[in-house]
Amino acid sequence: MEIYNVITIIIVLAAIFGYINHRFIKLPGTIGIMLISLLASLVVIGIGVVFPKFFEKTIQAIGFIDFTQLLLRVMLSFLLFAAAIHVDSKKLKSQRTSIITFSTIGVVISTFVIGTLLYYTISLFGLSVNYLYCLLFGALISPTDPIAVVGILRKAKIPDSLETKISGESLFNDGVGVVIFITVYEIAQIGIENVSAWKVLWLFVKEAGGGFMFGYLLGYVGYLALRSIDNYVVEVMITLAIVMGGYTLADDMGISGPIAMVVAGLITGNKSMVEGMSDITRDYIGKFWEMMDEVMNAILFLLIGFEMLVIPFNLTLLWLGCITIVIVLFGRWASVSLPILVMAYKKSFPKNTIPILTWGGLRGGISVALALSLPKYMYGEMFVSITYIVVLFSIVFQGLTIGRFARRLIRKEEEKIKEI
Repeated sequence: MEIYNVITIIIVLAAIFGYINHRFIKLPGTIGIMLISLLASLVVIGIGVVFPKFFEKTIQAIGFIDFTQLLLRVMLSFLLFAAAIHVDSKKLKSQRTSIITFSTIGVVISTFVIGTLLYYTISLFGLSVNYLYCLLFGALISPTDPIAVVGILRKAKIPDSLETKISGESLFNDGVGVVIFITVYEIAQIGIENVSAWKVLWLFVKEAGGGFMFGYLLGYVGYLALRSIDNYVVEVMITLAIVMGGYTLADDMGISGPIAMVVAGLITGNKSMVEGMSDITRDYIGKFWEMMDEVMNAILFLLIGFEMLVIPFNLTLLWLGCITIVIVLFGRWASVSLPILVMAYKKSFPKNTIPILTWGGLRGGISVALALSLPKYMYGEMFVSITYIVVLFSIVFQGLTIGRFARRLIRKEEEKIKEI
């Protein structure tokens, strides 16, 4: 099957599923599309019992898509830039200590807590897996992806500072999570005995620090270009060039493309769009990247739903995946509560910050993509299955309940205040 035909089918299905969800089901867009695609996968399996060739062709079409390459090399750059361009940097700056802590130290804590607990849990099933491989899983599952939940949280009327923490953390911890994953992956490949602490530190600084500096340069060069002209068509193309060209260059230089896209997006949204554009251009670019965000997310969650057809499952993996859900939630709680306890002496946090951040830490496509990149000798197939179970639970159950959960906590707090 030609790549054009595959892309056509994906776009058509995303549009159909998006219409069905918006017209009838009325769930949050990305969650609704994913649930419909999951249902469609079950239908395909049912049809495959009667018509095996149809099932084989469907599997062949899905297998034709390299999910890891598509997300990490293409979609992630658009998603992060589109999200960053609409974020108020002043709000981020006011919460910078919390955001930096959660997206760096928090991800490291989560990686080690989840990896360690999973290592001992796997041994209970009679399996022997290298501890470094479990840390790889901890690294790939730690980045949160609350794109689908931010809108729900806004409706729950949570404090602005808490909403900023969640959105800000999601922007940066994807990049940090990928950097940690790459670092552990390289250590696992060459052996921990051949790696020094300085080499690990340098690799992390090079990836993360290099990505930040390159993103700043990219955003500022883009600002100078956008400020010098007034033509919304060309200016939209310039922002596309920043994303596509910048991400490719970052990858070639061996630095973090995701972090570069976040920084470039923040500069474009808060400097270029404010100081360097006319009102017409600002409106076109804002709507263009809002549309790109929606389309990319629709395609991403559609593919997550259909990946069920090609991911291996058995009873052992199902039980292990269910236990891992609890482990991941505990790891998220630890990665949030420990930094908050340390920072509490210096700054105050809204009530219920820990439970809302814990339950609101959704896992998404980046975790599935990183899991799919693991080779078989690193137990890639097992980790893919576990990751898929965790991501499905996260998106469906946490995503659909976080609004009610947050409102209930806030309502209880308000009732306590009234009683006092």
